[in-house]
Amino acid sequence: MKAKLRNSFNYFWLVVMKISLKRHLRKQAGQGMTEYIIIVALIAVSAIAVYASFGKTIREQTAGLAHEMSGTDSTSDINDARAAATDGKSQADKNKGMGAYGSDGSLSTGNK
Repeated sequence: MKAKLRNSFNYFWLVVMKISLKRHLRKQAGQGMTEYIIIVALIAVSAIAVYASFGKTIREQTAGLAHEMSGTDSTSDINDARAAATDGKSQADKNKGMGAYGSDGSLSTGNK
């Protein structure tokens, strides 16, 4: 009788340890997935920021690539990209402070 009780006691702890190990492994898998999602989100945000910063230049270059891959001439797209880059350079060379925020009329006042 003692041997049977001892075996059932050992079996109980074996089941408890097995459940505990499964929970631990599940938590680790969840942590890894969370880290992966955070990294993907950071990459997406930085890609959006770069695309927004270089906006028109990148759009014109992308249009030029699309035209070239389809077999049509993309000279106008390349020239538009060059003009957008030049305009961006001239805008970047201007000294601006917080006092000039919105002074170029780019901000909408909501009154139309």
